[in-house]
This record gives sequence, structure tokens and C-alpha cells, in this order.
Amino acid sequence: MLIVTAAAAIRGAFAVIITLPPDETYYWEWSRHLAGGYFDHPPAVAVLIRLGTALFGVTPLGVRIGSVCAGWAASVMLVLLARRLAGDRAAFVAAVALCCMPLAAAGLVLATPDAPLLFAFALTLLALDHAIEAEPGSRVATQWWLAAGVALGIAFVSKYNAVLLPVGVLIACVALASLRRQLRTAGPYVAAIAALLIFLPVIVWNARHQWVSFAFQLGHGFASGHGTPLSRESSLLGGQLALVSPILLALFATVVVQGARSREPRRVLLAAVSATVFLFFCIGAWRHPGEANWQAPAYVPAIVLLAAHAATTQSRTWKRWITAACALGAIMAAGIYVQSITPVLPITARDDPTARGTGWDTLAVRMQTLADDETARTGARVWLGGDRYQEASEIAFHLPSHPETFSLNIEGRPNQYDLWPGFPDRAHRGDDLLLAFEIQSADSVGPVVRRLRTFFDDARMLDVVELRRGTEVRTRRRIWLLERWHGSWPPKGFTP
Repeated sequence: MLIVTAAAAIRGAFAVIITLPPDETYYWEWSRHLAGGYFDHPPAVAVLIRLGTALFGVTPLGVRIGSVCAGWAASVMLVLLARRLAGDRAAFVAAVALCCMPLAAAGLVLATPDAPLLFAFALTLLALDHAIEAEPGSRVATQWWLAAGVALGIAFVSKYNAVLLPVGVLIACVALASLRRQLRTAGPYVAAIAALLIFLPVIVWNARHQWVSFAFQLGHGFASGHGTPLSRESSLLGGQLALVSPILLALFATVVVQGARSREPRRVLLAAVSATVFLFFCIGAWRHPGEANWQAPAYVPAIVLLAAHAATTQSRTWKRWITAACALGAIMAAGIYVQSITPVLPITARDDPTARGTGWDTLAVRMQTLADDETARTGARVWLGGDRYQEASEIAFHLPSHPETFSLNIEGRPNQYDLWPGFPDRAHRGDDLLLAFEIQSADSVGPVVRRLRTFFDDARMLDVVELRRGTEVRTRRRIWLLERWHGSWPPKGFTP
């Protein structure tokens, strides 16, 4: 407990230091419009951010404290599950292995849907372990199945890939006779009903929005992508090596295979869940590109299996490999922390994931200055925005007044801003619109301004702002002023 708590404290400290990249400010915008669902994900991350900002204000810590606490709680659940499976030594190994994973060191700092998902995943597995250890059909077993269903419902409202957890459990129950008995009791069905009831607000929200969130995730996860199947599989594997560390990844694969072959119900269930999540995205990458963090839930049961094996094996070779894996993972995690503060790796700021939050405050301040100057000159109201959610959310976050901003999504992908009132819904004739968008080519005007300027009296480029990490230019944004809106607007490319 001391290890996982110290690790959470370190993550909390870095949560204060590291600037927020656009995805986090985008989720912060969700927290200002609480709902049963959102274009991209279910609402758990928005709820956590809303609670955090209520306590610590609209600050990096306020946005992230909920995820840091969820990561700590997930760590505690894993320690308890490992201890149940193989005693105190297993609990210790689980704590160390988790804290040394780059995935936890970096991912549990950020406000993303993965933090509540991993907590709910670990809590579900802990409750399931209690349930299958009890007498099938007994009152105690049913109560634990109910607890597992509640935890699974929390996973469902965190991220949609949580559906793979019950799929893995079902595979284990079908494959193993001793677990198959559970399907003849009320417990699994009580759990399913509880999970669906908790998930019901997300279903209702989607039904009211033409199932947009489900459709987006299905398209995002199953649409054919660029590159060859081999290149996509290689990219996915490379992401896992970076997030987990090469040695830990190999050890996880070994213990999952051992667990599946063991015929011991508790280990078979953990192995089935881990393999289901991991292989699902491996198979999917053959047709479409995947993101490295999608497989993160697979490592929750894998850590427990590794810890249990480490606690029971007499092999010195195994112990040396586990020690080496944790040491390498710790070095990689430390490298991520150092890189996020002082760049030491030969990576340009544009390609460095730890630099994605830098420079946005400069853009926001410049936008506000230009808007104030224009208002002082003409008396017109000036609205702020960008063509993508990245600009819109970062500008809103970094300005002290946290104004309403707009993402036009003319060139950018559809997103949650399409479901909120936009510029034509809020503005009045004669209002101005100040836009920031990325410089993609030598075209000084760009398709965004070219499409919009006929709806305004005038369009002028006011500035080019460099988004820097230190002295290095990461990217640039053009700032255009569209003056005196006519009152009409081009049709949307996306209709929610």
C-alpha cells in the first residue's frame, strides 16, 4: 500500500507540472456540459474532471486529480486481488510491477477515460474472484456477482471497450467445467442486469443523438485504415513495447498462457479476460490501425497472474527476469517524467507526445489580446474558436474567463462540438469571429477561411503564432479575423 500510494503521489505531482494536451482540455469542456454521453466516449471522465475542478479549480491538478485517484484505487484493487490469489509476496510484486510500467506512470497522470476504466476493470475482477470462490448459487456468491455487475457498469460508463471484459468471462465459463456451473446460477445474470442499468443513461443519450457515439466508435475501431496489415501490427506491437516495456510484455504473455493451461478457475478467468482484450485488438489491427492504449485493460489481469507466479515459483531465472523487467520499466517511466520536464531524447517537439500541451497558453493570450483590440476599435463582439477541438478547447482552458469557444470542424473530424450550439446559434448579425487553425501548406488563406469569408463583410489574417516548447517551435497557428457576420452559415458536413 505504501508503494502504490507513493507512486500515486508522484503522479499527482507531475499532474500539476505537465501542461494539458488538447485531449484533456477537450474532456474538460465536456465536464462543463455534463450529460449521459458524448460524441467520443461515455461520461465517466467528464464526471471525474467536474469533481476535481470543483475542489481545485480549473487547473491542471483540478482536471487530473480524479484520474490520479482512480489510478491509485485501481492499484489498490490489484494489490488486494494478487494477495487473495497468492499471498503477501504476490501483493508486493503486483505493486512494484504496476508502478514500474510506463503505461501507469504516464497514463494515470492524464485525465482520460482509461483511468476510470482501469479502476472499474480491477474492481470487477476482484469481485469476480470472490464470487467464483464462494459456493455457486449461494447468497454470498450472488452478492459478489452483484458487486461485479456494479463495477462492470462503471467500466461501461468509462469506455466502450469494457464490453470485452464480460466476453472474456463468458469464454472462461464456457471453456472450463468448474466455471460452467456459474452459468446455471442467478449470479451472472444479476451482474448483467446491474451493469446494464448503470449503463442505461449512456444508451438513452445515444438514442436521443442518433446513436452517434456508438457509430463513431464502431467506425473508429473497425474502419479500414492506411498502411499494410503488417505495418499496422508492427505499430501496435511497438506501442505495447513502449507502454509496458519489452521484458514485462514477454512475461505477461508467458503467464497468461500458463494461466489458461492451468485449469485452476481463478487463473483461467484472469487469463481469458487478458487474452480476449489483447487478441481482439491484434486481430483488428490486421484491417485497421489501433491505438496503443486500447489494449491497456489486458494488463490488469496479467499483472495479477505475473505476481501470483512470482510468489509461487522457485525458479531463480524467473525471479531475475521479473527484477530486470521492473528495473527496465522503472527506467523507461523515469525517462518519460524527465522528458516531460526537460527534453533529453533526440525527438523534435512536433513528434514528442510529452510536448503536445506546450505553447497553447501563448496562443490563447494572443487571441484574447487581438479580440480586445478589435472590440475597442469597432465595438463589435468577437467570438473565439478554431477549426478543430484542439484549438477551441485549449483557448477556452487557458483564458482566465474560460469563454465559450467554437470548433467549426470544416476540415477537422466531427466531434462533440457538433452537438453543442455553434457560432451561428450564439452569434448575432454584425458579430466577429476570430479563428485559429494550423498551417498545413503554403496557402495563406486555406479552405476554412475560403469557405467562410462570403458569410462576412471582410476576412483578414492578423497574426501567426508559434507554439513552442522552450525555444523550439512545435507548430504554428494562423489567426484570422472574420468581420461583421451576415447571419447565414454554410451547411454542416456532419449532421448529428
